[in-house]
Parts: sequence; structure tokens; C-alpha cells
Amino acid sequence: MSKVCEITGKKAMFGNNVSFSVNKTRRRFNVNLSKKRFYIPEEDRWVTLKVSAKGLKIINKKGISAVLKAAKAQGVLK
Repeated sequence: MSKVCEITGKKAMFGNNVSFSVNKTRRRFNVNLSKKRFYIPEEDRWVTLKVSAKGLKIINKKGISAVLKAAKAQGVLK
């Protein structure tokens, strides 16, 4: 499974580790993901999503139904 948030579409970024002697080596900035289960009362079922911390804040603010609808419209969620 790829490390991509299913709500916001966030994924890993790449950059450099820079040492004291200014040697640069490639590194990866991963997304703060967690696997969470959400209950959708309209459909009377549970859904498991890989969500970033920002995605959780969006779900808490707008509600799971509205967020899933918007994610499907954007094409982030299938």
C-alpha cells in the first residue's frame, strides 16, 4: 500500500539531509498517516481509511459523509 492520505491526497515529499560539512544525501519526508475506522450512519456501515492528521481535522470539522462525497468528486477516493 502506498503512503497516501485517502482524504487530502497528501503523499511523501523528497529533499536533502545536509550535514555539518554541507554534504547532501537524499531523504524522504513521509506523511503522518494512521489507519482509522469511521461509521457512516446514512449507509449504516463502517469504512476504514488511511488518513493523515490534517485529514482527521477535516473530518472532525465537516463530518465524514461530506468529506467522502468531496473526495470522490475530486477523484482522490475511488
